[in-house]
Amino acid sequence: MRPLRLPMVSFGATSAIVTSVGLIVGFGSANVPKSAIVSGLLIVGLADNLTDTLSIHIFQESEMLEQGAALRATISNFLARACISATFVSLMVLLSGSLAVLSCLAWGSILLVGLTYFVARNRGASVTSELIKHIGLAAVVIVASSLIGNWIGIFIH
Repeated sequence: MRPLRLPMVSFGATSAIVTSVGLIVGFGSANVPKSAIVSGLLIVGLADNLTDTLSIHIFQESEMLEQGAALRATISNFLARACISATFVSLMVLLSGSLAVLSCLAWGSILLVGLTYFVARNRGASVTSELIKHIGLAAVVIVASSLIGNWIGIFIH
């Protein structure tokens, strides 16, 4: 079996991290029950994961990528997203209230910083500039999710 390569998991890992944290922060801002947050994480962890995985697979086939390589990348993407999503579900189930949300935010930051570090080193790019870009974009998603959650909490309840 071939070893797992960074390009094979980087898309799925990034997607799982940022989507999970955005969902948790957004739902937390809307003051939805923990069961709804966990349900949302599980639904996104499966439905969105399968959709992205299929999209990546079809894209790779359209790029004429060798069939075995396309299949390995497809499976790696799915597993990376599923495993990372499961860590956020676990934190939400095991911890209570705002501690769960803050822990997920911290965990997501640690994962994104680690992934960015390895990607930057692999590319020979500046780790600092890559961290600023990646954390900055993730922050935009998180802030937007929080604002949407606040808006929903105010106007739709």
